[in-house]
Amino acid sequence: MDEDVLTTLKLLIIGESGVGKSSLLLRFTEDTFDPEQSATIGVDFKVKTLAIEGNKAKLAIWDTAGQERFRTLTPSYYRGAQGVILVYDVTRRDSFAKLENWLNELETYSTRNDIVKMLVGNKIDKDDREVDRNEGLKFARKHSMLFIEASAKTKDGVQCAFEELVEKILQTPGLWESDNQGQKVQLGQQEQGGGRACGGYCSIP
Repeated sequence: MDEDVLTTLKLLIIGESGVGKSSLLLRFTEDTFDPEQSATIGVDFKVKTLAIEGNKAKLAIWDTAGQERFRTLTPSYYRGAQGVILVYDVTRRDSFAKLENWLNELETYSTRNDIVKMLVGNKIDKDDREVDRNEGLKFARKHSMLFIEASAKTKDGVQCAFEELVEKILQTPGLWESDNQGQKVQLGQQEQGGGRACGGYCSIP
């Protein structure tokens, strides 16, 4: 069944509790949104196959609890991950301020130096924004991350966030080719700047 799948990638979603990590994952994998989404206990896990320019990648996406009391799961959660989505809530400055802590944790536990990072400012459908888009972009550039603003509620930017992350991983052969000797991926260079469905959302440092 999976003969045409190029590779399987391990992706993580991290960030403070309540920023919408699970909602982003559900919107991407099942195209649903639950306004009453309860807090994740421990780790949730979903699998989805995504085609990027004709190359299929199976994504194993790990969604963690943002609360401190579940942090004992951390080392195994980060092991072997090729990509990470770091989420904050644009209506909660505290969730943006804590991003440094999450990056430090990522540095501590990640087993790959070239892990691809995507910063997502979620909940742009809300009116009470506290974090300006330019602040997010600046933070992402400073830490060599991809950046997008999104809304799990309205779908804005969600598909693009995952697509851009996977595309970047596939363009970094050392990240996944060791498991797939001899397979070569062809990605067109004309996509620089993030084309396709992304419109003006994606910003690549």
